[in-house]
Amino acid sequence: MTVSEVQPQQCDLLIEAGYVVPVEPHAVVLEDHAVAVSNGVIVAVLPRAEARARFSARQVVSRPEAALIPGLVNAHTHNPMTLLRGVADDLPLMTWLREHIWPVEAAVIGPEFVADGTTLAIAEMLRGGTTCANENYFFADVQAAVYKKHGFRALVGSVIIDFPSAWAKTDDEYFARATELHDTWRDDALIGTAFAPHAPYTVSDANFERVRMLSDQLDSRVHLHTHETAQEITDSIALHGQRPLARLDRLGLVNERLIAVHMTQLTEAEIHLCGERGVSVVHCPESNLKLASGFCPACALVKAGVNLAIGTDGCASNNDLDMFSENRTAAILAKAVANDATALDAATTLRASTLGGARALGFGDRIGSIEVGKQADLACVDLSALETQPLHHVLSQLVYAAGRHQVSDVWIAGKPKLVQRQLVDMDIAAITANARQWRDRIRTIRA
Repeated sequence: MTVSEVQPQQCDLLIEAGYVVPVEPHAVVLEDHAVAVSNGVIVAVLPRAEARARFSARQVVSRPEAALIPGLVNAHTHNPMTLLRGVADDLPLMTWLREHIWPVEAAVIGPEFVADGTTLAIAEMLRGGTTCANENYFFADVQAAVYKKHGFRALVGSVIIDFPSAWAKTDDEYFARATELHDTWRDDALIGTAFAPHAPYTVSDANFERVRMLSDQLDSRVHLHTHETAQEITDSIALHGQRPLARLDRLGLVNERLIAVHMTQLTEAEIHLCGERGVSVVHCPESNLKLASGFCPACALVKAGVNLAIGTDGCASNNDLDMFSENRTAAILAKAVANDATALDAATTLRASTLGGARALGFGDRIGSIEVGKQADLACVDLSALETQPLHHVLSQLVYAAGRHQVSDVWIAGKPKLVQRQLVDMDIAAITANARQWRDRIRTIRA
């Protein structure tokens, strides 16, 4: 049989792009390539001409002036807090939390608030090329259901905190809800679960020990704010006689399942400990800058072998879910902190916000890079705009010049979620109107 007689292979989707940025291998850009998808899984990455000869696709999407990248992974979010965007700006962390955010939350938190805020966040993230989030908020069961409804990938953390809330009143109730969440979603293709003890200053040793025991038993991630501010370190030494990371290590939590968020206050020894133990660190540069919390030593962490991820934090402190902006800030800030213009280059930054995030969440075998066998969580970024011309270097343009408004198409597990800037099966007008009614309710509460 001649080559011309070979029958084309069937696939569901063939995405042709001017540039495919697989992330793995590192810093590679494949020009004029295509990605073939079947049953939500990437089955081939190959030159466009070869793809057309080899595959007969049910749908072909051609984006000759776009870069196709893995869907971005927002590795630290409180997405229901989109409804608190701009409620209390220009304040230090503890004033912001204790005098503004926590009182408002106490008045509004419930299933309706969480569902509506999560829906708004999903729409915003999809329009910015984000296909996966690491969630940390109350009513985790509601969040998981909303993410699933919209076909959005998420690791949903069940909050553990030492005071009662609308979600749970006692320690036992917090843990019962966390294990129930795990049991409900343990085999789901899109939704994973984690334990989310809030922070060292709001969780007791006893509750941390319960988290560690269950994390070990269930092989679950532990998603935790820590070493966020200098005051946190001072208070920990005064109360426990140890810095927070040393305390967590004493309690058995410094390991490959720990997702340590913020980490702005680190010694050299702590950085190397994280590298040795396989800890993932989530860098939230814009939230940390806005709250004047400090600077995460991202470059030093990467050099020490730490898996670095990037997150936006919640919209109450950022104030958006824009991972393109976060990437640019992370890369530029790292250079100033390290006093090294080569620190956290474009390729390393994009890796942190894709494969780094996926690995932090325990999803690295499924998403985060464009490789055969992985889920087709993908985003197309149109680089033809004036703002990204002339195009000398694709990776540099993606990190330092492109914006989320240039994301044209998004897929999760091969299913279209954004098509030429239009959301699929999400009503923007209704979502916007709903956000406005929450604004009016919150204004009334704060009056």
